[in-house]
Amino acid sequence: MSPAHNTAVPFETELLERHRQQRASRLSLPLRTDEDVVHLRKHVRERAVGIGLSLVDQTKLVTAASELARNTIKYGGGGEAHLDELADGVRKGVGLIFVDDGPGIPDLDLALRDGYTTGGGLGLGLSGSKRLCDEFVIDTRPGEGTAVCVVKWKR
Repeated sequence: MSPAHNTAVPFETELLERHRQQRASRLSLPLRTDEDVVHLRKHVRERAVGIGLSLVDQTKLVTAASELARNTIKYGGGGEAHLDELADGVRKGVGLIFVDDGPGIPDLDLALRDGYTTGGGLGLGLSGSKRLCDEFVIDTRPGEGTAVCVVKWKR
């Protein structure tokens, strides 16, 4: 396997174990290129359809996945995504965890504000993704990396 496709990310985060008891399956995918984002979107849509998410909720989850994947590549220098199928006995969901070993987010409160950007975009990536999902958690440490966990539950 070439180094460009190595999915090992040294940033250690407890978010990788989030929902461990509810996890029915996990798929881990590299995030290095735009093609990786397209591949991730396809898998997210398939999982969302598979658990019966509404078309609106499918679109919200795929949009959040795309934004967070692009952030992982653009700001984190690439990393990986973990796509979890979740079941807690009563409900089903799709969980996504994005991990990179980039520079981290120095001011998380500022980064979560609508309109804040360091890359010239609209500044809606993190805050927009937070609004699109049922759960949203970030673990970031400057100089070490960032992990973002989102979940969409079937209603």
